[in-house]
Amino acid sequence: MTPTGVILYGPPGSGKDTVTAELARLRPEYTLFERLKAGPGRTTGYRLTTADHIEELSRAGDLLYRNARYGADYAIDRPGVSALLQSGRVPVLHMGQVAGASAVATFPIQWVKVLLWCPLEVTEQRCEGRGDKNVDARVKVWHETRQDLLDHAAEPWSLVVRTDQLSPVQAARAVDEARSVGRAAAPLDIRGLVG
Repeated sequence: MTPTGVILYGPPGSGKDTVTAELARLRPEYTLFERLKAGPGRTTGYRLTTADHIEELSRAGDLLYRNARYGADYAIDRPGVSALLQSGRVPVLHMGQVAGASAVATFPIQWVKVLLWCPLEVTEQRCEGRGDKNVDARVKVWHETRQDLLDHAAEPWSLVVRTDQLSPVQAARAVDEARSVGRAAAPLDIRGLVG
């Protein structure tokens, strides 16, 4: 069987962590890809490292994507993705930039690119409910994500999931089905989705 992976793209509070947890409950091979992180903030779900180490990987050609946000540097490394695949896992990557989703999709496996979306007020409620320390920063990133989508409206997606309309279990099942059938990415009505 062709190796597969899942890219979950969406604004803060769109449910990337929740959908990933439901995917793992559905099938144990789904595994969160822990991005490299250098800097302050959340530590759960990351492999903590230094900015120098990320730069070394970049010079060696071992990064698929890197970005900076919330005062920290993040990176997706080829060896990390390969290690999950070699252990029989299905990597689930969380992305907040369309450019990152596109860059990761160049890694030669079958990717299911999923756009998770929710309205701004849902992001605010979820961020407050989970105790985020800087909800204003998350709201700012929600607006940046919306603009990112509008700037890349022709970007193809395998699936769009409105997480304010589907339960986490329903969302995970939709993602699993898209992966199972090998749903190809195609351009969608992004402008209609994000208004």
